[in-house]
Amino acid sequence: MLVDYHTHHVRCGHAVGELEEYVQAALAKGVVELGLSDHQPILHLPPDRVAPDSAMRWDQLPDYVEEALSLQAKYAGQIELRVGLEADWIEGQEEAIGRLLAAYPFDYAIGSVHFLGDWDITNSAELWRWAACEPAAVCTEYFRQVRLAAQSGLFDTLGHLDVIKRFGQVSAAQYEHLFEETVVAVREAGVAVEVNASGLRYPCAEQFPSRRLLEMLYSHGVPLTVGSDAHQPSAVGAGLDEVYALLKSVGYRQVCGFRARERYPIAL
Repeated sequence: MLVDYHTHHVRCGHAVGELEEYVQAALAKGVVELGLSDHQPILHLPPDRVAPDSAMRWDQLPDYVEEALSLQAKYAGQIELRVGLEADWIEGQEEAIGRLLAAYPFDYAIGSVHFLGDWDITNSAELWRWAACEPAAVCTEYFRQVRLAAQSGLFDTLGHLDVIKRFGQVSAAQYEHLFEETVVAVREAGVAVEVNASGLRYPCAEQFPSRRLLEMLYSHGVPLTVGSDAHQPSAVGAGLDEVYALLKSVGYRQVCGFRARERYPIAL
């Protein structure tokens, strides 16, 4: 198992396990490179609107980075650890996101669209919001935000590209027509895309992105990285054997890793 560039831990409020437990799980499973990428503190909502289980608190972020860097040094020679952050793309918050990412020596930053305004579309507790929406319109806005995230230049890779399908609230017919414009925007921005295995564990029962979207990304030469999106140590590497087999069948012969915000190839 080559790389797993998407993991969380107890500080984010909706995961369990300490960082070192994830490292030990990766070692046990033969992961060559492990990315520590917990969720940034929420920056676009007032404190009284932030659920305690949504992300790290601001006061936890320095400790997270310090601990991750310490583990990187401790396990040098045993596993390649990369220190990252899963950051929210929020339109209008570009400067704040940039300052946050520049404040720490991250190896990489995942840019993910979780929020449409104050609605966390990836949160099962907010599924009730779909009842008041036109699903096709939500999809259109979601992929517009993905394109903006790509074009922002803030991120090294884009997380769970078609996560809008996670809970089965929309069908492929409502968003696949948006793929071409989105893939072109990603290619022109020069950003990588994450293949996130967690979709295999959700109602959509499919990795993010779908095979069709992966085939389009391949045809446009868009580089990929891979992540389990583990929220407990036992989930490190979960689904990645299936993902790597899929990537090879699509035509990919390499994925990418990151060091000091620089991308490099890793042969499959």
